[in-house]
Amino acid sequence: MDRDDLNGLLDRLHQAARTGSDLSAAPAADTARLLRLDALTLTLRAKGGALELLWADPDNPLGQALDDLQYTLGEGPTLDAARTGRTVVEADLDAAPTDRWPLFAPAARALSARTVIAVPLLLGVSTAGVLTGSRITPGPFSADQRQDLARFARVALDLLLNTPLESLTTGTDGPDLHRAPVHQAAGIVTARLGISIDEALLRLRAHAWRHDLPLLHVARSIISGHLHLTSDG
Repeated sequence: MDRDDLNGLLDRLHQAARTGSDLSAAPAADTARLLRLDALTLTLRAKGGALELLWADPDNPLGQALDDLQYTLGEGPTLDAARTGRTVVEADLDAAPTDRWPLFAPAARALSARTVIAVPLLLGVSTAGVLTGSRITPGPFSADQRQDLARFARVALDLLLNTPLESLTTGTDGPDLHRAPVHQAAGIVTARLGISIDEALLRLRAHAWRHDLPLLHVARSIISGHLHLTSDG
């Protein structure tokens, strides 16, 4: 029955893409369930190459938390898939080589994630985004699961192409980006300390990692005035 339900969902999404619908047409929670995943996210490769979380189940914190970890730590399957243009799989984060993701793997396990897969959304040789799935149980992905995820990745790319990408890179008249507060906070730090935006983002990430805080929490604290980063970090 789940296979029939997945086929029906994909058919509806193909039709939605043909009529101009964007990713909001795809129900994140139902899609993850039908793909036999505990969490599923889609990140957009935005202006400058940065990855921005664009689509996830708002009621499931796992996918968003794993994405934020990668953004903060600078390593993980989504980043590797975006960099290489190839699908990245780890069937058991407990057994991952220690040099693969030395920071991300233990942090992801602390969130109960055990299995991850990241599929690049390719436009020719360019990566437009990455679809990342995770499970809280270890084990390989079957051939059927990989095929189903690849099928959804294709229709997700069609829906993504209906999103006004200019609005996503400028922040005007488009979907809200998950990490918009991070960029706003980086702008505040840049103005206060007279540093580049890239250095400001690094300082935000370092503070979040050093104090074991979510990056968005740090960003919102800066925006609200409850946290002031100094020139020495």
